[in-house]
Amino acid sequence: MYQFSYAEIMADDVADAKEREIQVLDKAIAMLHAAAGKGRDSSVAVEALFFTRRVWIAFIDDLRSPENQLPTDLRADLISIGIWVLKEIERIRLRKSENFQGIADIITIIRDGLK
Repeated sequence: MYQFSYAEIMADDVADAKEREIQVLDKAIAMLHAAAGKGRDSSVAVEALFFTRRVWIAFIDDLRSPENQLPTDLRADLISIGIWVLKEIERIRLRKSENFQGIADIITIIRDGLK
């Protein structure tokens, strides 16, 4: 029977979580690119904005958690970015913007930082 240390198991869990986060961000980026091509009034745009909003709400909730082990300054910076993303999504929804690409660019930078 194999025996793994707690540190090895936790390292695997962190790696798995990072990979899941990367996959979710990849999906949001792809959906935002598709939405940019179809226009903000398309069902593709509605789905992309809804999905991206759910992702960032979940990320912000996790970042606010006392159990989150990221440095406080980094957590605060990521929360600020998340708030910007949510505000930009709302601006698109209210037909005050079409900045799908800007949101996708920011998410790409965050995703690349996870690799």
